[in-house]
Amino acid sequence: MATTVAATRRARVHPDRYFFPAVCLLILVIVWLGFSKTYYAAGLIRAPLPAPIIHVHAVVFTLWLLTLVTQTALVSARRVKLHMAVGLWGFGIAVIMPIVGVFAAINALRRDMSPPGSGLSALTFFVVPLSAILVFCILAGLAYKLRRRPDFHKRLIMFATFVLLDAAFGRFPYTIGIGASPLAQTLFVMALPVLMVVYDLVSLHRIHRATWMAFLLILVEQLVRIPLAQTAPWQAFAKMVHG
Repeated sequence: MATTVAATRRARVHPDRYFFPAVCLLILVIVWLGFSKTYYAAGLIRAPLPAPIIHVHAVVFTLWLLTLVTQTALVSARRVKLHMAVGLWGFGIAVIMPIVGVFAAINALRRDMSPPGSGLSALTFFVVPLSAILVFCILAGLAYKLRRRPDFHKRLIMFATFVLLDAAFGRFPYTIGIGASPLAQTLFVMALPVLMVVYDLVSLHRIHRATWMAFLLILVEQLVRIPLAQTAPWQAFAKMVHG
């Protein structure tokens, strides 16, 4: 009898309790591969970053990742009340992140920073962090609005984090020696959104509305940002910010 009850309970475990923690682990691996040499394994605060705002940006981004892992673990452990309490902290970080991100992007622009081999000027590359910040704000804002709908909320939070991984993927050519081409970068960035689509199809037998909407938003951002940044209005805007 006890064996039957235990088997029934195991059968009732929702696959989300395993999938979302696994995705968080994958995110941590991606971030480590991207930033270990220049930040995490370089001493964190002692890492030779080019400006104080970049240090602040790194700390805030790391806090977001740690909060994401904590929140996902709490949900998997069914500690919903504690998850909701920590959620206030998480969305506080979500408010700070775009502000810090914009200042970090401006700092990089004024240092004429553009990834070597990208073929992009600093004025053009400026669109990459700004577009990611914009998409993050949209997805994180929707996640907060729909926080009472867990199926929407957790997918939107994951997609909001996916778009931030662009910076980690962008360092792959220098840390692990792959992904130097623009096409490879786009494929890397879209890999986790595609994984979410596949998971929905397997677990729900359909693509969840939050998934396909967020997927399309990130795909459009990836395809449109560079052509947009090569237009005269964007170049004029970036020059004005550059000073």
